[in-house]
Amino acid sequence: MSAASKELESVTGVQLAQGIGHRPSQGFWTEAFGQVIRRPAAVFGFVWIAIVAFFAIFAPVLASGHPIMSWTLNESGTKEVLTSPLIRMLTLADVVLIIWGVWTPLFIFFPTKKVSIGEKLRLIVACGIQLAIAVVLVGAVSGIFGARDASDWMRNLEQKQYFPYIASAIIALISSIPFLLISIGVYKSGIRVVFVCAIILLSIVLGAWKWAPNTSTFFYRADQTNREIDAIYTLVPFSPNQSETAMYNRAPGSTPLNSMWDRLAEKARVRVDQKASLTDDDLASLPIGEQSFRDMRSVSSSIDSLVSFPIADLIADFESQTVSGELENMLDLKNAMVNSSAPNHVLGTDTLGQDVLSQMFHACRLSISIGFVSTGIAVVIGVTIGSLMGYFGGWVDLVLYRVVEIFMAIPVLFLLIVAAGVLPRNIYFMMAIIGCFTWTGAARFVRAEFMKLRETDYVQAAKAMGLPLWSILFKHMLPNGVTPVLVDSSFAIAAAILIEAILSYLGLGPTGQASWGKLLSNASGETSDFIWWLAIFPGAAIFLTTMAYNLIGEALRDAIDPKLKKARV
Repeated sequence: MSAASKELESVTGVQLAQGIGHRPSQGFWTEAFGQVIRRPAAVFGFVWIAIVAFFAIFAPVLASGHPIMSWTLNESGTKEVLTSPLIRMLTLADVVLIIWGVWTPLFIFFPTKKVSIGEKLRLIVACGIQLAIAVVLVGAVSGIFGARDASDWMRNLEQKQYFPYIASAIIALISSIPFLLISIGVYKSGIRVVFVCAIILLSIVLGAWKWAPNTSTFFYRADQTNREIDAIYTLVPFSPNQSETAMYNRAPGSTPLNSMWDRLAEKARVRVDQKASLTDDDLASLPIGEQSFRDMRSVSSSIDSLVSFPIADLIADFESQTVSGELENMLDLKNAMVNSSAPNHVLGTDTLGQDVLSQMFHACRLSISIGFVSTGIAVVIGVTIGSLMGYFGGWVDLVLYRVVEIFMAIPVLFLLIVAAGVLPRNIYFMMAIIGCFTWTGAARFVRAEFMKLRETDYVQAAKAMGLPLWSILFKHMLPNGVTPVLVDSSFAIAAAILIEAILSYLGLGPTGQASWGKLLSNASGETSDFIWWLAIFPGAAIFLTTMAYNLIGEALRDAIDPKLKKARV
């Protein structure tokens, strides 16, 4: 077969009879995925989603104001006790996601003949869901026992040393019950039982270790300035909730020394001629005098705790450079100051002085989780109701379709706005509302597919053999009718991300969490001045993420379209 014939996308029946364009038989999903990855737009979508997922998992260790390692220093400056504030401040969800994110690719690419790729993916999803349930329950129970209005007996019980272990064990066992029943009763798989038991042990250990979250305080650089500790920071040395008053609305690339220079330049401007601002030519004509260093010492207190070295040493160094002639005017002093080593806000800061890049990384988790979890809830509800409508028909279909129409008439965005005023504004309620009110599309797709499949021979044979209803619906019919639902799910994930961004933009999103929509809402500023870096970076992230899901959905839809598939044969 020639190389040209291998590249043919469509061939005629005559060409097939001549052996031209013949391809070995493939499974349905293998062929569909092969068609998807041939489209550059879909490949871009997969790559972008992979990047967002990477930062969603590893953001707590890539962007944190807590040092990776910290040493206490004695009076002579010798390092003594080593600690890791970053690991100590990780939450239970952070640890679980990092472990799951590291284990998943290792498990997928580990060579084994006993477990297929499909089985590995099912195990990964099942383990992730089981861990997620345990994490949510641990957080809920820990919040109840540690609440301010908790009764005395609850507080006393939580302070017991053994309580986190017992509570975590109970929660881990409760969350594992459905997975054990499915592994033993449905799959009859010993491997699945082993995995469920491993997740139980992991949930107990991690739940007891991270039972109660620690309070975040960012005093490390102040201690470094006072030579009390030495520390090593991660890639982005800022946490998303780390607010610095001196760094309000700072442009990309700014450091605390930029803030120090602005205040110094303001004093120089007032002293010169009350000009609106000093240009570089003005600064080049201004000599450095003793007053400049007195002003510098007076404004240094605002950033003394934001850098990792004593500002007095930096000012003394500038004085020595001025005496030696290295710094001749205020322009030289400005360049020396802003180019000095200091923590750098790569994408700038917001209206609260919080680092934008750190918030961008941490907001990936909110977008990914709300998209997948809410869509997963919608798919489960929609598939269940749609399968019952399509399989039974008649009055069952009539009654349930009226329910579908009722939910279709409910405006989800307005419902979320109302819910934000009466319910706690956290991600779990938002996921639940979006999932419970957006399942109608999946239900209609499954209903249509099941109506076509219920009269097929294999379904009639399954009925004749006396198989239980759940087996007929979900083990035999669903794999052949779920394809349109999976295509629709990619569009639903993009819609969920947009809904969250809209709510956060309106100030009604989850509290205490970084969000692209919340960053975007600050772009106009409190004084209505346009802050471009708060519009471009989160806006581009929202646009690219939703576009990536839509591109994947369109490519998958085209790959499974019967008409297009027939044209490729």
